[in-house]
Amino acid sequence: MDKLSHQLDSGNKTPMRLFFLFILLVCIGLLSYAQYLQHVKGLLPCPLCVAQRLAYWSLALTAFVALLHNPKSFGLHLYSLLIVIFAFMGTIIAARHAWLIRYPESFECGISPEEALLNSLPIANWWPEMFEANGDCANVDWTFLSLTIPDWSLSVFVGLGILALYPLLTRR
Repeated sequence: MDKLSHQLDSGNKTPMRLFFLFILLVCIGLLSYAQYLQHVKGLLPCPLCVAQRLAYWSLALTAFVALLHNPKSFGLHLYSLLIVIFAFMGTIIAARHAWLIRYPESFECGISPEEALLNSLPIANWWPEMFEANGDCANVDWTFLSLTIPDWSLSVFVGLGILALYPLLTRR
C-alpha cells in the first residue's frame, strides 16, 4: 500500500490505469456471465436484474473512459466519485432484489411499473438480449455457496464502491 502511495506521489499513473482496468474487466466479466446465464442456462432477467446490468454498464463505461483518459488528480477524483455513485446505485438495486427474494410476499406478480419502464426505454429495443426485462424478481434459479445472484451482485457493488473510495481518500 505504501509503495502504491509512493508511485502515485511520484506521478506514475500506471497503478491507476490498472485500477480502472480491473474495474472494467470485473464489469465485463459479470455482464458476460449474465449473458451466459440468460442464453445458455435459460434464466430470464427481471427488471431489477436489468437495472443492475445498467449499473454495471455505467461502471464499465466510466472505468473505460478513465482508462483511456489516464487522468491527473482532479480527473482521477471525478472518475472515482462517479464509480462510487454508480456502485452505490447498484448496491441499492441489488439489496432491494435480495430483499424481494427473501420476502416474496411483499412483491406483486404481473408486469410491474419498473418492467414497463425498462422495456419502454430505447436501449431495450436496441439491445433486447441485454436490457429487456422478462423474468420474475422473486425467482431463485441460481445459487453459489447458498448465495443468490443479487447477493453476489450486492457484494461486488459494495467491493467496487469501497475500492473506488481509495483514490478519493489519498492525498493526490
